[in-house]
Amino acid sequence: MTIALPQTLRQPQAMAWLAGLRLPDVAGQQWVLDASPLISFDSSALACLIEVRRRVQAQGGQLTIRGLSESLQRLAQVYGLTDLL
Repeated sequence: MTIALPQTLRQPQAMAWLAGLRLPDVAGQQWVLDASPLISFDSSALACLIEVRRRVQAQGGQLTIRGLSESLQRLAQVYGLTDLL
């Protein structure tokens, strides 16, 4: 199953996006989080990536994140979060 991020994910959108995110039973399933649509973001986007990973893993699933832009990868490095992505 694939979850796609929206084009904009800043603090106001991040809270709403996470509140609306509903994962079906993911136990034992491989999920992909597609970050390629993301154009406008702040550090809240990183919080969303980590929260989705946490939710999937809490239900026994696995998550792969793909499509991370260079700028989002650099932001993750600044915050020391590259190992979590």
